[in-house]
Amino acid sequence: MTQTEWVLNELKKGPITPIHALSQGGIFRLAARIQELRDSGHEIKTHKIDMNGKSFAQYILENKRA
Repeated sequence: MTQTEWVLNELKKGPITPIHALSQGGIFRLAARIQELRDSGHEIKTHKIDMNGKSFAQYILENKRA
């Protein structure tokens, strides 16, 4: 399974963050994998999360097609 396939599978389960991608999938460049999925037609929204003085992205798959 490629990193992009792994990210898509995780997005189908729910939101994903860079920390989740790194700790569960070993993916350092989540934004690049998200862009690949967007380029292939997947609708993915980015939400900025602010927590404890830090901010990070959370990605959500809008259209959970197969």
